[in-house]
Parts: sequence; C-alpha cells; structure tokens
Amino acid sequence: MSKYGVLVMGPAGAGKHLRNNKRSCYYVNLDPAAEDFAYEPDLNIKDLISLEDVMEEMGLGPNGGLIYCFEYTITNRPAFYALHILTEVRFLLDNLDFLTEAMDSLTEEYLIIIDMPGQIELYTHIPVVPELVKHLTRTGALNVNLCAAYLLESTFVVDRAKFFAGTLSAMSAMIMLEIPHVNVLSKMDLVKDTVSRKELKRFIDPDVSLLNDDPADTTEAIASSQDRAVNPLDSGSLMAGGSFKRLNQAVAQLIDDFSMVSFLKLDVQDEDSVGAILSYIDDAIQYHEAQEPREPNDEIDEVIDMQ
Repeated sequence: MSKYGVLVMGPAGAGKHLRNNKRSCYYVNLDPAAEDFAYEPDLNIKDLISLEDVMEEMGLGPNGGLIYCFEYTITNRPAFYALHILTEVRFLLDNLDFLTEAMDSLTEEYLIIIDMPGQIELYTHIPVVPELVKHLTRTGALNVNLCAAYLLESTFVVDRAKFFAGTLSAMSAMIMLEIPHVNVLSKMDLVKDTVSRKELKRFIDPDVSLLNDDPADTTEAIASSQDRAVNPLDSGSLMAGGSFKRLNQAVAQLIDDFSMVSFLKLDVQDEDSVGAILSYIDDAIQYHEAQEPREPNDEIDEVIDMQ
C-alpha cells in the first residue's frame, strides 16, 4: 500500500507549517527541541527522547545534542564527531521502529507531514537525514512516496547576500537528499508591502545580477571601507569589503550554473496559497496518479445519498 509524505525543512524561524484543514494529514514532529505546536503532533520524537535530557547526560550543547538524538535513533553507531556536533539525530536513527510501527497502518488518503529541526547542517553536509529518507522510501518498509519542501523566510530577500546563502543551502539539500524537491519562500505577508511584485520575480528564479544592484552594497561604501584602517575583527568591515562581495558573487554564480533552485510563494494565512503549495507537493509525490478515477455520475450519486 502506497503512502505519501513531505519532509518539511529549512532554517530556524522559516515557519515550517504546511497543514491544510481540507486534507487528511498525519503530523510527525522530529524536532526534539520544539515546545509550542500550532497543531498537536500525531507522532512526536519527544515521546522517544528529549533534547534537554541528552544535553544534561552527555554534556552537549543544543546542536550537538540534536544531531546525536537523530543519528543514534537511526544507526546505533556512536561516533566521536556525532557526540560533539550532532546528538538527537543519532538517537532517532537507531530507533526507526518508532516511525515504522506508528506509520505502517496509514492509508494513502493521509499526507504524512514530517516537521524537521531548523539546524541546516542536517540537510547540507551530514549524512544523517539521507539515511532517514532511505528508510522511509525503501520498498518493503514504509515505502513512502516522499518529497522535500525547503522553506526559506521571505525576509531574506531584503538582505541579498543572506538570500543567496539560504538558496545555496536549499540547493545543497536537494543534492544531498536526492528526492523530489519543492523550495518555498514563506511568510510572504511580511514583505508584500516592502518588495514589489516585479522585483520579487527576480528572487523566485534567483537572478545573479541581483548582487550588482544591491542598494546595501554601493561602490562608495566599498571604497570608503578600503581607504580607512580596518579592524579585522570588526564584523561590519568584513561584511562591507570587496572580498565579501566577491564571495557572494561566487555563491550566486554557482547557484546560477547549477540552475536547480526556484521558489514558490507561501502565505500561511491565505488558504489558497497553502493549497497551491500542497498541489505542487502532490504532483511531486504523484499523489493524484494513485487515486481511482471518478466516473461522471459519482458526484450525482453522492448528492442523492446525502438527500
């Protein structure tokens, strides 16, 4: 029996919520540090392990504790680097039955929404989440038709260097996970009055020339920073210098060379906007192809039965 799901990722604060009241959803929270929920999870990693317990027992910080919990759950392979960098992830990888047993009986009518932590290193260069994806999608196990939704907060467009850095992390996740991918600019209501529609289109399909006309990066500002004595520890000087600009241009050019990333717009307060995102996700996981075709008289019969 086929199952359908979406792995919702993105930096902390991106607003990783895609639930729609018109759709039957099974909500899985895999963020062991989450405390407040807009919707109560149907399955919660905090029932298995909590970040606070790991930090206390292992003497780790938040990021190290988080990755340990994930990785230990999936692999049961303690590793030196994991104990210092990742923590909640390891614990999840060693206890995959926690997911399998809970989701095994789900039917195809449910969209499984898996809410992930906001630590982007999980998706960009640590081979932990790819192992989780392989388990979820493997034939004979859960066999979930899975896609990833990478959310980037729309306010990133105000700082163009920050936007391209976020776009690079989205592209890295696409390459790492190797599953259908949907990239989303979230919280569009926060920028609708500050960014014009015409300008926004340049961010939807990232345009490398955005860095050339960045209002926050004028030639005069660069010249003045080069003329005066600069304290190398001054973050303001580093962020305004020519080297930083060249780094941003190299990042933007890399994104343009791969030409993999484009964004959809999301305003969670607009039900139509949420519905449009879910429609793209359905296409990515081929949800509609698995549904039985409806005969023209089916709807008429339903109305008669209701009467």
